[in-house]
Amino acid sequence: SSGINAEYGHADLRENYNSGWKFNHWELKGVPLRIEIGPRDIKNNQVVVVRRDTGVKATLQNENLEEQLKTLLDTVHQDMYNRALVERDANMAVTTVWEDFCQLLDQRKIIQAPYCGAIECEEIIKKDSARTEAVDDKAPAMGAKSLCIPFDQPADATTETCICPKCDKKAISYTLFGRSY
Repeated sequence: SSGINAEYGHADLRENYNSGWKFNHWELKGVPLRIEIGPRDIKNNQVVVVRRDTGVKATLQNENLEEQLKTLLDTVHQDMYNRALVERDANMAVTTVWEDFCQLLDQRKIIQAPYCGAIECEEIIKKDSARTEAVDDKAPAMGAKSLCIPFDQPADATTETCICPKCDKKAISYTLFGRSY
């Protein structure tokens, strides 16, 4: 009824692993909350809840626990979404100039650039944006590939020429480009 999916009665009772290993195992699976119940918690009619995204512990009373967990899960979701949005926006750039496009790729940015949509142009972009010498040992050297056409366009792409240095066609949209890591 609350919309919370949980395995009733599930506890990680494996004795051949320590608690840190078990916590990590479930965090890697993406479980957003860890609920800890010890003898003292049972006596005090409460549980300890740990957020996977921040590691913050909170003690919740058993009364209205479902509602409290639902609220906490909504908060975890919104916080994670907001952090991802900030990270995305900090690493996204818009350009119409090929030299800037290559420099932004070397800075590990994802780039919105005008693109005509031709497969031949994407192949040229991939080939010409690949690095031959290492700028950063940890940064990938492969060329850029198109990732998607964002619904929210930064400008009218039809007034621009395709970002491909060997293309003189009008762009049909701004397309998101990036390197695979």
